[in-house]
Amino acid sequence: MGAGAYGGSRAGGPTRGAGTPAWHPGGLSPLWSRSSASVLRARREGSDDRTEGGHRRYSRYQLRIAARARELVDQDTPIEAACRIVILEDQLEEAQRINAEYRSAAESANPTAAT
Repeated sequence: MGAGAYGGSRAGGPTRGAGTPAWHPGGLSPLWSRSSASVLRARREGSDDRTEGGHRRYSRYQLRIAARARELVDQDTPIEAACRIVILEDQLEEAQRINAEYRSAAESANPTAAT
């Protein structure tokens, strides 16, 4: 099992060595609905949001997702399973938010039917 160009495993796993990136470029791409190829292409083309020094800017949402995946990996969850868990948790959160909006709209449309 060889290491990738950025020191991570071929499956996008974490690198524990000091001074090397924690994830190779495609390791967390499933969390952001992007293929590894598109992550690498964006990196090559400089088309994603970067500072003048070339550092990638991540949204708070992306950082929260990555932190949750890292938490699961630190608990010895395989990276593929951690990514799937994080995706499912995010989908559940979104579904619960939508359900709450529907309930609120239904209650305001018909306040006597709410029990």
